[in-house]
Amino acid sequence: MRAARRSPSPAPNRRRVLLAGGALGLGALLTACGDSDSSASGKNGKGGGGGGSWRFKDDRGKTAATEEHPKNIVAFISAAAALHDYGIECKGVFGPSEPVGGKPNPQAGDLNLKGLTSLGTEWGQFNIEKYAALEPDLLISNMFPAPALWYVPEESTEKIASLAPTVGISVARTSLKEPLKRYTELAASLGADLETERVRAAKARFHRAERTLRKAAEANRGLKVMAMTGTADQMYVAVPDSYCDLNYFKDLGIEFVEGKKSDEWGFWEFLGWENADRYHADLIMIDNRTSALPAKELAKKPTWNKLPAVAAGQTIPWPMEERYSYAGYAPVLERLAAAVEKSKRLKR
Repeated sequence: MRAARRSPSPAPNRRRVLLAGGALGLGALLTACGDSDSSASGKNGKGGGGGGSWRFKDDRGKTAATEEHPKNIVAFISAAAALHDYGIECKGVFGPSEPVGGKPNPQAGDLNLKGLTSLGTEWGQFNIEKYAALEPDLLISNMFPAPALWYVPEESTEKIASLAPTVGISVARTSLKEPLKRYTELAASLGADLETERVRAAKARFHRAERTLRKAAEANRGLKVMAMTGTADQMYVAVPDSYCDLNYFKDLGIEFVEGKKSDEWGFWEFLGWENADRYHADLIMIDNRTSALPAKELAKKPTWNKLPAVAAGQTIPWPMEERYSYAGYAPVLERLAAAVEKSKRLKR
């Protein structure tokens, strides 16, 4: 697997998505609207939800600007879910949103997808005609890493960017605290009230979970945790510092297996399944995205089943594209803390 930027194939490729999701960027620079150094609009954290002009400086250093406050917002699925947690609703979404095993897609958070227009659910799918029909005022997505907007097709970036301003939030090679802060600022600029009971309760729950995870890590020093994803041919071990969540968990005391960078993007170490036991782990975090090899397929790999953590049942889903809101990440911290508390150090 090499960078999606150099792939000649125009067709969506599951392996490309897997490795690109926090691994390989999309490619070309997106045209941003405006280049002012102004930051988000809004006052006292409550946003500017009136009918006036709007500006927001994104993580590419570009300022998106509209003459009237954005109403028709289109966003990558987890970005839309994060904004929803602050009371900001989108009109359209793109990216994985279909149910998984009969349950809501974890990347969709608490969104009511029936009321949203989907522009495409797979890598490379983005229906520009549907997008234009929504009369978009603003497009929002994550960046893995900057400056490319996640799930916006490389070959269509200029056309998409010509229809409405775009905002990119960086979610790689930083602490989780940064995208959480940036989505809060973005929501406030769009009119969110940060003092509602719902928002305040979510943030309080997050900080409680943070303390719980720190305490669990302290009580279980020496427990080795590995984050991974897989394809039919290979297993991929995460490079923790490249992922904002893993980076943050390290700050709280979690001891990770440190995958070594296998390519210039530096998000994964690529291992053939015959080398799945290269690292010892007491607890394994398994990529829960629809693009990842599901548990029933992992179970068909003999070397996977022989891993001590797998044999001991010490695994946990890894929501590596969770929505960047306090409401989204509080349960993630709680589940990880519970798994760390229950897990035992295993024999190598």
